[in-house]
Amino acid sequence: MAGGRGSRLNRGEKPMVTIFGRKLIEYVALALEESSVENIYVATTENVPLTRAWALDWNLSVVDTPGMGFVPDMIYAVNGAEVTDPIMVIMADLPLITSELIDTIIEVYEDRPEPALSTHTPLDLHSRLGRRPDSLFNYRGQLIVPSGINVLDGGEIEREQEDYHLIMERIELAVNVNVAEDLRLCERILQGDFI
Repeated sequence: MAGGRGSRLNRGEKPMVTIFGRKLIEYVALALEESSVENIYVATTENVPLTRAWALDWNLSVVDTPGMGFVPDMIYAVNGAEVTDPIMVIMADLPLITSELIDTIIEVYEDRPEPALSTHTPLDLHSRLGRRPDSLFNYRGQLIVPSGINVLDGGEIEREQEDYHLIMERIELAVNVNVAEDLRLCERILQGDFI
């Protein structure tokens, strides 16, 4: 998913923001390409013409969505791509994600009976990183933060799906880039300056 305005970051199209010469979306695309994921679709809106051009230059499939919000655009993109198998939905602002972690999430999904899987990190991980998450849920007495990676049944994308909450204490899932402080934190982590 790469169609949001990224207005809080205030640096133009968020997927095109660079860390050490590499675009945010490029980190995610490279991790996906090195994983067991078979096809990559980039969901864009009219808000991100540079992102769309970048994806096409990378020979990725682009699905233009109407820009109605995350969930409606996700449904529109899955339908537009005609995906009826399980599909991983991942945000373009997770530059720390790795192919190994993507494959781990897929393996957990394949071992679960639920049709969907959502990934989360514990709130205390965010506290240790010094960041304040945008969303927070109380799940069975544990405070968790959604990470921006979900696996869904593409054939049932327009229906609510029972999901397994995969809670992982992984820094790669905890840091998505929404504000300038997140960008600086990612830079520190990528440089190995954060313990």
